[in-house]
Amino acid sequence: MTISSSNYLKIKDKYLKFLKSQEIMSEPFRDKLDQLNKFYLPIGKMINDEYLKNKKTKIIGLTGGQGSGKSTISNILKIILKEGFNLDTAIFSIDDFYKTLKERKLMSKKISPLFLTRGVPGTHDTRMLHSCIKNLKKSKFNKIMIPKFDKSIDDRSSKNKWIKVNKKPHVVIFEGWCVGVTPQKKKDLIVPINKLEKEKDKKRIWRLRVNKELIYKYQKIFNLIDKLIFLKVPSFKYVFKWRLLQEKKLRITSKGKKTMTDKEIENFIMFYERLTKHMLKNLYRKSKAVINIDKKHRLKSIKFN
Repeated sequence: MTISSSNYLKIKDKYLKFLKSQEIMSEPFRDKLDQLNKFYLPIGKMINDEYLKNKKTKIIGLTGGQGSGKSTISNILKIILKEGFNLDTAIFSIDDFYKTLKERKLMSKKISPLFLTRGVPGTHDTRMLHSCIKNLKKSKFNKIMIPKFDKSIDDRSSKNKWIKVNKKPHVVIFEGWCVGVTPQKKKDLIVPINKLEKEKDKKRIWRLRVNKELIYKYQKIFNLIDKLIFLKVPSFKYVFKWRLLQEKKLRITSKGKKTMTDKEIENFIMFYERLTKHMLKNLYRKSKAVINIDKKHRLKSIKFN
């Protein structure tokens, strides 16, 4: 199915308006129409083709390091799918399924203090997440509530802030930094990857548990994904650079809520380093679309597998 010229104009108009709303901190998006035509429209078509196979709700995984642009791209795809293909899209993040602060405190006492910090596999409520995706895929749809996590208080938001999904979506974009990640081999867990692992995980309790969670709980969730899109950053150092930029934007929009200092971010992303590097090496193999991002944070190339 090709997009009609009138639908293309609708997409273009909403897309440009959305990008304008995102241009905080005088960080303009470059090559806007070129990126729309070369990247976003082909991905929208891929998703529509997948939906048309049996017209059942499709779960599209969107994965990539912190600051790679997942939430921006999710919203762009939502516009394209609605205006170009008349498909309703629900978007949620794996971040919204973090365990509560109380649950993570308990985990940090029982297993490793490192589990107090949200982020890695083991810090999400996998039962709730699995149930949510299964319900979205069911042919008999019941209204569901998707949780929200408030990073400024490092805890789950109250239920009145959760997202209500009243109508069965055609497409679900399930985004997150570790969506689709595969477990590591035991031998790859031996050598610490950074200062955090060297000093705080000497006995490898934390990283072994993260890997175990991936094997037994997360793979069953990731197996529900119909197609995976991987935003491949140039290297891990850009995750740090772009995460800093993300936090600067957050400071402007957070209305006095707690944000992190540059030093706190440097320590925080050490929790993500091991799996991000593992993904950069391996995840392209199981991704339907791999988008390479250049050092200036622009979409550089796309490969469909």
